Amino acid sequence: MTQPGFFTKLQNRGRIKIAGPDSGTFLQGLITADINALTDDRPLLYSCLLTSNGKFLHDFFVSGKDGQFTLDCEGNERAENLAKTLSIYKLRAQVEISCEPEVPVFALINHNVSSAHPDPRNPKMGGRAFNKPEGCSEGSFEDWDRHRISLFIPDGSRDMTPETSTLLEFGIDSLNGVSFDKGCYLGQELTARMHYRGLVKKHVCLIQGESMPPPGAPLFSASHKNIGEMLSSCTNIGLCLIKKEYMETDVFTDPESALLKIRRRC
Repeated sequence: MTQPGFFTKLQNRGRIKIAGPDSGTFLQGLITADINALTDDRPLLYSCLLTSNGKFLHDFFVSGKDGQFTLDCEGNERAENLAKTLSIYKLRAQVEISCEPEVPVFALINHNVSSAHPDPRNPKMGGRAFNKPEGCSEGSFEDWDRHRISLFIPDGSRDMTPETSTLLEFGIDSLNGVSFDKGCYLGQELTARMHYRGLVKKHVCLIQGESMPPPGAPLFSASHKNIGEMLSSCTNIGLCLIKKEYMETDVFTDPESALLKIRRRC
């Protein structure tokens, strides 16, 4: 049965604006998605900014064209850090970077609203907008969070650890967040090597049980081996990061705990 349509005001979102004649080429050389893929038919991109050695720093949604781009990103100090990091790479590029560390962002699930851009990660994630939608009932953040988790979608730094996580472990390539055709960008070498050589050693799985361990809690096999860690959760489901060789095994929070069920991404 299809879930009734609803909208949710997301937690902790910010907005960065990048303007100027060099803004397109500036972003293209830094972010993991192809800025040239933005079109009238595809007005929103999902992308990431990496460290120089290919580790996750930030994820965000990009919209705009003709020298005016907007990043829908994590808010408050995370937004300020993203703006500061982008400014470091500005050098002589003719771009202006401004940051709004706290703005309202709304997600719409199972509801068509012309003012919302389709979420590029998965069609089932609906749309996103900076303005409160009309003609749609409001759902809780937990409604949205469970829906996100059910689709194996990480939520920024709630799930990925800055300067540590790699994108392919979290399936960002399957969420249209990485282009392997665009050419060079910051941190490309590690991401491309993991992709082409099959070096991904961990994968995101969905986990279900009567109670969820806290984020970062270790997960174990029946033989007491540490096989992964817990990520974000909502009520009785969550995401976890499991070592590749243990993705078909039973999972426990400790040797005496109840069995947790895991499901791989199809």
